[in-house]
Amino acid sequence: MARHAPSTDSNSFALVAVTAVLLGLLVGVLGIVSVLMWADARNNRSAANDTTATVSTPAMSMGALTSYAGAAPEDAMAQSMAHKAFPAALPPAPAGPVANVHLVLKDVTIDIAPGVKYAAWAWAGGAPGPVIHVRQGQLVHVTLTNSGAIPHSVDFHAARVAPNKDFVDVFPGKSVSYTFRANDAGVFMYHCGTKPVLMHIANGMYGAIVVEPRNLPHADKNYVLVASEWYLDSDGLGKPATFDMAKAHARIPDWMTFNGYSGQYVTHPLTASPGDLVRFWVVDAGPSLDTDFHIVGTILDTAYPFGDMNRGDALHNVQTVTVPAGGGGVFDVKIDKPGLYPFVSHAFAAVDQGQVGLLNVGNVPGTMSH
Repeated sequence: MARHAPSTDSNSFALVAVTAVLLGLLVGVLGIVSVLMWADARNNRSAANDTTATVSTPAMSMGALTSYAGAAPEDAMAQSMAHKAFPAALPPAPAGPVANVHLVLKDVTIDIAPGVKYAAWAWAGGAPGPVIHVRQGQLVHVTLTNSGAIPHSVDFHAARVAPNKDFVDVFPGKSVSYTFRANDAGVFMYHCGTKPVLMHIANGMYGAIVVEPRNLPHADKNYVLVASEWYLDSDGLGKPATFDMAKAHARIPDWMTFNGYSGQYVTHPLTASPGDLVRFWVVDAGPSLDTDFHIVGTILDTAYPFGDMNRGDALHNVQTVTVPAGGGGVFDVKIDKPGLYPFVSHAFAAVDQGQVGLLNVGNVPGTMSH
């Protein structure tokens, strides 16, 4: 008996049938997913209405983590205006051969954004710690007093010392002293080095020390900016937030700031006159993310990357320079035209999270965002 070739119509029918079954399953799965997403959104809206009625930006789910970026009370602008900005102007260096530095560690509740409170391990004056200014070659005598509840320490990146002897843990109610010669010019981070260091830095235990080199060209304005990240376990509006280790390990901050408070130099701009040489001493305290320093509307005339103050190593006429976590950079700019010039980390997620300020050249009216 002769064999017949399989029917083309039968094959087509089978293919259509299989396709229909698969499409049906896909539609069913998508339907279930849609219902679950709708239910989750409804529950989130309900929870937001119950617990964050004054928040203009609701929390966002990131898998097992929740972001509180942008959480704010209804009077956020008024609170931002009322906030006393961290003094960014570089203080004078002490006279004489020795610079005495006394730091007091303290558990303190601070504001890190309008209406957002954080239970910090920080310094007596909050976070960052006080700006320290010394001259190259000065002997720096450090005294650390621990007024907190757990052991802490202080690590100066400007120091060449044996860490096991000087960067030791100090128990509550105790003090420690040590000295180092500030032979290396630049801008450096200091911070608590007690384990886990990630947690101690992220809780506000950091600051900047400027070691001014000999024969540095005069600047009409000197400003110090310390960039940092904040990782919150709640929005900080109803009660102070505390540190979230899972977010810190994932490097997903809720807020990123200059000198500890979101956008404070937008409502309280730094100032200069047209033609002034303005010098920015920038430290990135991290604990984990870099800062890509940029001033909108101009070019950095001179940049000292990594805080290397050797004038032969300086860069000129550059747009953006990275300041690594735990590092520093010094940037000179001269602006002739009056106006508002935003300074930012050009990794713009950081701007959205608060790492932005304004340089007001010529006392012009108004404000702007970027």
